[in-house]
Amino acid sequence: MINSSKQNKAAWEYNAYDFWVKQAGVPAQRAQAILAEPLRGLGKYAAYFDAFDGVKVANICGSCGKKAVPLAVLGAEVTVFDISAENCRYAVEMAQAAQVSLDYQVCDVMEIDLQTYGGTFDVVFMEGGILHYFHDIAAFMGKMYALLKPGGKMICSDFHPLTKIMDVLAFQRPAMPYFSTDILEGEMPHARFYDEETRQQFPKCQLRLYTMSEIVNGIIGAGFSLQRLDEHPAWTNGDLPGEFTIIAGK
Repeated sequence: MINSSKQNKAAWEYNAYDFWVKQAGVPAQRAQAILAEPLRGLGKYAAYFDAFDGVKVANICGSCGKKAVPLAVLGAEVTVFDISAENCRYAVEMAQAAQVSLDYQVCDVMEIDLQTYGGTFDVVFMEGGILHYFHDIAAFMGKMYALLKPGGKMICSDFHPLTKIMDVLAFQRPAMPYFSTDILEGEMPHARFYDEETRQQFPKCQLRLYTMSEIVNGIIGAGFSLQRLDEHPAWTNGDLPGEFTIIAGK
């Protein structure tokens, strides 16, 4: 049986630091841009936060810190949970350049120590398409619920399930039946930005794509109270949904 977590970790640690440098500059450069306009760094997600100063945020699969550092600049106390040490390196260097504190835990999200982190966060925040890395949506949402304080909320933004049957976001990924529960092998999101020879060297990820009802029912089943569901236009075609955001409370 394939260890999907181990395989996904290998994929996310392959050339990741160099990719972020190539895409957005060295960490110090990105930090200066964030310091100048931290709300812009959060983009559309800023509107989903009620406050920033002193708010304890768990940034799930926070990657290179592109949202965690703006949150920290705005006064939030941010803990990033992510499986990639390469992502951690870039994020920590960026936080240091921005002169903010960032707690970055390199770990499998499903193995977060609840004795240490359970019931400690005001907000659990995820974006950028992460749900497909977790093959049991009920267990994942249960973990998110456990991380929150009573009265806390989850901001869950992800790729719209339409991307399961249409390549709406130009990921160059083949379509599959909407109700399929198969695990598929997919390439890293940024592999497509490299030449074909380099692209073939990237480790693959194990992905489970969900329907909207699976996501919503997973959230409800974990004990959350649904508060809001927004659908966002695809960056490739404004007439089609590309992402969604769900707000749910504990």
